[in-house]
Amino acid sequence: MTDHPSAPQGKPTSYSRVTLSRIMTAVDVNLYGTVHGGVLMKFVDDVAGAAAARHSGGTAVTASIDEIVFSEPVRVGDLVHAHAQVNWTGSTSMEIGVRVVAERWDSAEDEPVRVATAYLVFVGVDVGGAPRAVRPVLPETPEDERRFREAEIRRAHRLAKRRAIQAHRAG
Repeated sequence: MTDHPSAPQGKPTSYSRVTLSRIMTAVDVNLYGTVHGGVLMKFVDDVAGAAAARHSGGTAVTASIDEIVFSEPVRVGDLVHAHAQVNWTGSTSMEIGVRVVAERWDSAEDEPVRVATAYLVFVGVDVGGAPRAVRPVLPETPEDERRFREAEIRRAHRLAKRRAIQAHRAG
């Protein structure tokens, strides 16, 4: 919560959770017969954007993809689900965590397979495209708390890397 009367009120982590699902088709594949990483990246960005917009109560844009890990290939016919939530918020930015799982078309009764994870940073923007304040995220569970703390570590690493690069360029 905040003492400033015009600052947005916080929302629980569960408020931002979004799932998008789609069946992968032949137009999604690469030369190896598996789904293009770029197709999955767009899917990840779409679900993260929906979670960011829901949490921030308005337009939010991708500032960076902090990390994306492809752990298993996705095949034509797989039903893919991308689950996203806001892990952390700053004054105008948010980290969104995304987990992507696939239900294999040829073994639909098996548990979904985790195929990718990602962390993206979004910034809330106003109608003119300028950064705007986003409401705080309020972790609800020990898992949400863990994700919040790990997001702070990733943020610290991003900022340290930026400072190191700027120092190197300055000579």
